[in-house]
Amino acid sequence: MSGSFFDSNVLLYATSLDRAKADRVNRLLDSGGTISVQVLNEISHVARRKFGMSWDDTKSFLSTIKDLLTVEPLTIDTHEIGLRLAERYGFAVYDGFIVAAALAANCDTLWSEDMQDGLIIEKRLRIVNPFDRTRASP
Repeated sequence: MSGSFFDSNVLLYATSLDRAKADRVNRLLDSGGTISVQVLNEISHVARRKFGMSWDDTKSFLSTIKDLLTVEPLTIDTHEIGLRLAERYGFAVYDGFIVAAALAANCDTLWSEDMQDGLIIEKRLRIVNPFDRTRASP
């Protein structure tokens, strides 16, 4: 089992004016990875509501992401596991769905700025803040 899974909050930095964070995300993306439909949904929401992107720009950004990364489908099993994980670990419900998708995709690293850095889920998935220089790699 190996591979990276990306939370929406990390991917949104790919277009950031913060060059250090954008460069970091783009380096991570060079190695590929996985996202879920939930991540695509969250990116769509932020792109439209917070960034004010047009529909065309939003769809173009999503298309680029889908071309770069494997998309893990949202299934009823992912939903049920996500709820269980949210309850067990104290995640927000939508974060639980992201963690469940990362587990379903057999990833060993979940890149997230918002979840608890260093937390190991189910003894096989580590949450890593890519912007914390003391913990993140590569």
